[in-house]
Amino acid sequence: MTPHQRKENRMSRPPRSHRPSRSEAQIEGVPVRSLPKVSLHDHLDGGVRAATVFELANEAGIELPTSDARSLCEWFADQADSGSLVDYIKTFDLTIAVMQTAENLTRIAREFVEDLANDGVIYAEVRWAPEQHQAQGLTLDEAVQAVQDGLEEGEDAADENGHAIHVAQILSAMRQADRSLEIAELALRFRDDGVVAFDLAGPEDGFPASRHQPALDLLAREFFPVTLHAGEAAGLDSIRGALLDGRALRLGHGVRIAEDLEVIETEGDEVRVRFGDLARWVRDREIALELSPSSNLGTGAIEAWGDSLEDHPFDLLYQLGFCVTVNTDNRLMSRTTITRELSLLAEAFDYDLEDVEQFQLNAAAATFLPIEQREELIDLITEGFDR
Repeated sequence: MTPHQRKENRMSRPPRSHRPSRSEAQIEGVPVRSLPKVSLHDHLDGGVRAATVFELANEAGIELPTSDARSLCEWFADQADSGSLVDYIKTFDLTIAVMQTAENLTRIAREFVEDLANDGVIYAEVRWAPEQHQAQGLTLDEAVQAVQDGLEEGEDAADENGHAIHVAQILSAMRQADRSLEIAELALRFRDDGVVAFDLAGPEDGFPASRHQPALDLLAREFFPVTLHAGEAAGLDSIRGALLDGRALRLGHGVRIAEDLEVIETEGDEVRVRFGDLARWVRDREIALELSPSSNLGTGAIEAWGDSLEDHPFDLLYQLGFCVTVNTDNRLMSRTTITRELSLLAEAFDYDLEDVEQFQLNAAAATFLPIEQREELIDLITEGFDR
């Protein structure tokens, strides 16, 4: 890699032909599910079990598009794989509809943790928007407490099964609404009770971070971490706003930072790239990109580069030294897990275990944990991969 101050960078990329075929579950003969993982971008309402949605919807008299849970799982995947973030988001109407009571929120949060533990995740930050869960009278505080109860129950259940996991909350405010200050204050009330960061979610294009300046200013004054959805449905201006107006420490997706990279020469396996100032800032400051490959395909976030995983700029960003992390975004809608995402990336870009470990170390370093706990997490990952 050339020095950070240079305007051009040279990188190599693996050839895309004659790559060895890999099973989804193993890399270099090692079961991916057995490896310790960190999840930074995972939505609670996007990770509900289809069977749970089916059961709770029937109990509540909510109309369903299918007659059984298996078909419902297929329906979510088909609807979400539209190439449109707007259409993708519509699938959440059904999951959110069954998440309106404290009992249901607690159950769904508990199962959420159990599913993560089953996938080998040892630390996760789950994000969700409390303002969307008040249709049946829950207060914001009651909703957050119900989720926290479920997360802790899930951690205890996983521990009893021999898997240590910790899951923290990130509270999202909806970009198209006007409750961000209220949600920021809520996050601060729970900063010592399970909530580690604030997020803006919902329709990105047309709803810039600056629209929520009072909330973002409050969080900055209180030194409370922020990660904002940016660079998914909107481009460089959205990323710029997340960094300047939101003081974001991570970028939710952030995949379109690649629009600020210009490939100026390709010669064999060598690619020369010119950095824009924004891309260089994100790379040099090691601002983590919460990349979600399957979701990025489903929402059309990478349509400028293509429509297959091999077209995703993930590898370009990784080879150029960006702090890339691997996430699921919405496990139900994308029918995926961290294990599956890592396996697909390994097959697409010829990654080995060392690469997969680097993605986990990047994520561990980018968590909103105190530095001592981040270091412990890094040690756990290193030990797990060494075994």
